[in-house]
Amino acid sequence: MIRVAAVGDVHFGTDSSGTLRPHLEQLKDSADVLLVAGDLTRHGHPDEAEVIADELEDLPVPVISVLGNHDYHYGKPEAVTASLVKRGVTVLEGESTSLQLAGARVGIAGIKGFGGGFIDASGADFGEPEMKAFIRHTKLQAARLEAALESLDSADLVLVLLHYSPIRETLHGEPPQIFPFLGSYLLAEPIDRLGAHLILHGHAHRGRERGTTPRGIPVRNVSQPVIGQAYSVYCLSAGSRDGSTSEACEEHIPT
Repeated sequence: MIRVAAVGDVHFGTDSSGTLRPHLEQLKDSADVLLVAGDLTRHGHPDEAEVIADELEDLPVPVISVLGNHDYHYGKPEAVTASLVKRGVTVLEGESTSLQLAGARVGIAGIKGFGGGFIDASGADFGEPEMKAFIRHTKLQAARLEAALESLDSADLVLVLLHYSPIRETLHGEPPQIFPFLGSYLLAEPIDRLGAHLILHGHAHRGRERGTTPRGIPVRNVSQPVIGQAYSVYCLSAGSRDGSTSEACEEHIPT
């Protein structure tokens, strides 16, 4: 059994020091790895990145993260990434990483993702250059995610870490008009083709926690406003990558 702790959208500012760390120091008792689904900072300022990086340094379990849209806002995502990497956090953007946890090889494919919408309510690669660029960026993100997943074909467990949602279901609670800016079905397509055991994302603060891809792979919105906890823990068993044997138990850790 692999215990995966996950949270997104912690939105750290320069005044946030010490607000998360006390809940993470005993992480080894409840989890084998911590995944952070983007929006680590409020505005992507390097000073904010230093604060959250300090918070995540030297934890008792490996920490894997993707960036979110807030982490790009200041225009220095490389500085945000550098602060995290310097403290030992693995930051994925179209890459994969593998860990040996509890006797199993756990592969994690991660990318920020992007918007575009969902079947019957999505943008198209057509018309103005700006619209083409918007959808083409999502297509590029999906292609990079597919390549990352392909590199994990021998993993016992495969996790996908995103910021934007790959499905509509976990967005319910947000205004439907903004769904195209919260995720895209294009992100789910390579996951359903290649398979995974669990997909984690953030970004939708007023969404819902649980959903599934068309193939039935579990999706969890771990945005902190949604889970209402310092993090959630998902316990997984190795099995097929269609979600049928993936999730054995869940445990919520109170703040």
